[in-house]
Amino acid sequence: MTEPLKTGATIGILGGGQLGRMLSVAASRLGFKTCIFEPGEDCPASHVANRHICAPYEDADALRSFADACDVITFEFENIPTSALDILEKLRPVHPDRKALRVSQDRLVEKAFLNDLGLTTAPYAAVDELEDITQAMEEIGLPAILKTRRFGYDGKGQVRITDPKDAQSALAELNGAPGIYEGFVDFSHEVSVIAARNAAGDVSAFDPGQNVHEDGILRTTTTPARLSASQRSDAVLLAAKILNKLDYVGVMGVELFVTAGGLIVNEIAPRVHNSGHWTQNGCTVDQFEQHIRAVAGWPLGDGKRHSNVVMENLIGDDMDRVPELARDGACALHLYGKADVKPGRKMGHVNRVTGPA
Repeated sequence: MTEPLKTGATIGILGGGQLGRMLSVAASRLGFKTCIFEPGEDCPASHVANRHICAPYEDADALRSFADACDVITFEFENIPTSALDILEKLRPVHPDRKALRVSQDRLVEKAFLNDLGLTTAPYAAVDELEDITQAMEEIGLPAILKTRRFGYDGKGQVRITDPKDAQSALAELNGAPGIYEGFVDFSHEVSVIAARNAAGDVSAFDPGQNVHEDGILRTTTTPARLSASQRSDAVLLAAKILNKLDYVGVMGVELFVTAGGLIVNEIAPRVHNSGHWTQNGCTVDQFEQHIRAVAGWPLGDGKRHSNVVMENLIGDDMDRVPELARDGACALHLYGKADVKPGRKMGHVNRVTGPA
């Protein structure tokens, strides 16, 4: 194992959105500098990072300059072009590594990986043409969701199928992209576990949070989640099993459906996660600092929750509520510095502390 990074070292972050912004803030608290690689000029992370390399991911020279400026590299989103990783991995350590990205970038690969670990997922089938959907309907049933295998987020790249007549139009919405057919899961609610692992193999998990989505976008995460003691333990152990199998370094979000028959894995995200934002005001060490600690080779912090928190995403016109929220002493505002307010766009979030843990 390499030596832990010393104060003053530079952590490179691929992606300049709000997650990159909050990672940069956490890194600065530990005395690290950050360098952002992001094609967009006025991105949220650029406002707080020490340096912003503004170039497309296809710019090999810019990627090399980025690597030269960093001691270690991480990322805030998982859909990083393989060609960029080919260059960066030869020059600097990248955490989490390509194995985690390979699994998470393709929903079909991800489901197979989880099943091979002995974990339960929704029933699924690969879909490339209309005949595949017809066969999946017969084997898995309806209703179901047809999703793109890659590049889907916040409800994008997926369509619900409730009738066999929907098959052709659903396939057309994928615009020729490889798809995956997922059967519906009868669940009471969704929870997520935010867990971290460092290169030494130490694992630390935060309490599961309970999620509510609207229009495919996370609206709120509430801690503590509605779980029994055994369910809570199972959720944490399940997340640790995934991290250890991948020899993972960093923070991962694991989304789970709570069903009468047990926990079902919905998906994994190899990065800090929207449903972990509550940790900023519910824990001494939040998910962003935990990720920086892991990729820097530092000891992991204690993820114990000291407060109950409801995290609410501020989406689009929710920004009109900011003056009111700012007057509420129980609310901690986290705004992303995005210039343009758009429908469905995450502009910030608020953590409302509801009491001691």
